[in-house]
Amino acid sequence: MYVDNIQIAEPIALNAWCTGRTVFIELTDGRTISFPAARFRILARATEEQLKEVTILFNGYALRWENLDEDITVKGIVAGNFQLPLPE
Repeated sequence: MYVDNIQIAEPIALNAWCTGRTVFIELTDGRTISFPAARFRILARATEEQLKEVTILFNGYALRWENLDEDITVKGIVAGNFQLPLPE
């Protein structure tokens, strides 16, 4: 993608893991971001063991939880496009 003749790279995941109920993503630009599993309906109901089964798909553009049948785009996570509000 280009903005004013400057190439803007989409965020791509190099690594993904879960600690407790938080999902972490290491991106190609050097950032590590995280979000609470409670921000997505299916992940909110998953056990911590199920959350740990995260894999990276589509050359780093999406996260997948096969046993939960859940896919989430890295671009959406970086943009803050969550299904649920922050837990109180």
